[in-house]
Amino acid sequence: MNGKIMFLTFFIIAFSFLVAGTFVIGSVLKEQEENIGQEAMLVARTVANLPEILHILQTEEIESASKRINSIVEDIRYINKADYIVIMNMDRVKLSHPSQNEMGKKSNSTDMDAAFAEHYYISKGKGERGITIRAFVPIMNETNEQIGVTLVGYTLPSFTQSFLDYQKEILITILLSILFSVWGAHTLGRHIKKQMFGLEPHEISKMYVERTETFNAMHDGIIAVDKDLNITVFNKMASEILGVGDDPSLYIGKNIYDVIPDTRLPEIFFSGQRVLDQELFVNNHSILSNRVPILVNGKKVGAVAVFKDLTAFKQLAEELTGVKAFVQALRVQTHEYKNKLHTIAGLLHLGHTKQALEYLSQVKEEHDSVTKFLNERIYNENISGLLLSKISRGKELGITVNIDKESRFTKFPEKLDHHDFVILFGNLIENAFDSLIVIDKEEKELTISIDDNDGVLAIMISDSGIGMSDEVKAKIFENGFSTKAKENRGIGLYLVNEIVNKGNGTIEVISEQNKGTTFLITFEL
Repeated sequence: MNGKIMFLTFFIIAFSFLVAGTFVIGSVLKEQEENIGQEAMLVARTVANLPEILHILQTEEIESASKRINSIVEDIRYINKADYIVIMNMDRVKLSHPSQNEMGKKSNSTDMDAAFAEHYYISKGKGERGITIRAFVPIMNETNEQIGVTLVGYTLPSFTQSFLDYQKEILITILLSILFSVWGAHTLGRHIKKQMFGLEPHEISKMYVERTETFNAMHDGIIAVDKDLNITVFNKMASEILGVGDDPSLYIGKNIYDVIPDTRLPEIFFSGQRVLDQELFVNNHSILSNRVPILVNGKKVGAVAVFKDLTAFKQLAEELTGVKAFVQALRVQTHEYKNKLHTIAGLLHLGHTKQALEYLSQVKEEHDSVTKFLNERIYNENISGLLLSKISRGKELGITVNIDKESRFTKFPEKLDHHDFVILFGNLIENAFDSLIVIDKEEKELTISIDDNDGVLAIMISDSGIGMSDEVKAKIFENGFSTKAKENRGIGLYLVNEIVNKGNGTIEVISEQNKGTTFLITFEL
């Protein structure tokens, strides 16, 4: 790769020097042409104003005048290195010329007509020796009458001659250019290869294809941005989870704010802090996200987010929770009904048939009353089923679960669904059970109140358990914090707080040690 880079760099530099040299040489030749023209005009003016020339043109015949003028002009021509100096009278007869054969002849050139009309000018023409610069100056007598024309010509040096004149400077410049080009190309090649971790271009191309296919094969969504917050990675699963289209390659290079403004990736880049296992609501989809900054040599160059679709996980969790609650409810009811059957059997054995029927009617009435209340007031079977199982669970634990008779639940807050509320109610009620189990009281009560009037959903879960200290209350929503010395604890209230934040709700905790704890949660509907 170094050889390729050196060759390309050398070619680019050499071509640049060629183009620049062409412009420079053109500029030099143009300037040289202007200088020669000025010199020709200066010589022509000098000759045209010589008193001897004026006198000879006005007093002598053509033959004698030609000899004397040519002698004077040739000396001047040699001194000023002009190619020719021609003096002509008003009849356009040449009175001086480097070639003796031209002297005495009449000029028929039309490009000197202006000179015989008292005009001073410089022109370019093609002569025997090449391109010539000619200066035309009218010769005026003492009375300001034109009596002739002075023509001075210089041949422009050819490109070859100009190159030979500056060959030393040009060769030194070319040599230095080649040396610095080779050195620069070698240095650039080494630097580029170092930046590419010593990989060849075809290896980088292969790695890019492999990386893209690997990302697209993953079951997690991946989005990465660079330091300008432009998307550099956007795999297929990310587009499927977030529902932004079928072709994720369309978003590569676009700013993250223009595609998905609520990914919260920019805050990771600017803060430089990683955030792990956080539930987010992005593009109307619930996800579990890990977001970390991308560092290269200790410098932030971007950020990446790896996330899962929480909807499927919540459905699975709800199913597991439902199965667990169902099994638990069956176990409780089995135990409860076994005791009730023993009671009925005992009454019948003692011959108290009437009391047995009254007891059986009472049990049925209590069960039907609770079931009817939940079906009428709670308009979601998942929530009502969960509450019914918790009532049964409370009976098994010796805890009275009271549901406020004015409770009503008809609508979920925006961004939340029954998956979230199963987690919310389940964790808060189980925490209350844990608090009540360890306290030594005859009456252990748990009160649940749900109210969704006037556009506000208010949930209150209150227990008469052991309560919490202010120090514990300040930490209960931290991920992993728990007062119980058991593994896999400290996640329940953290999830509750995340759900409340996702639904833009508020949560208030009122607790006093040995008296109980109340959780009050409100959402706008």
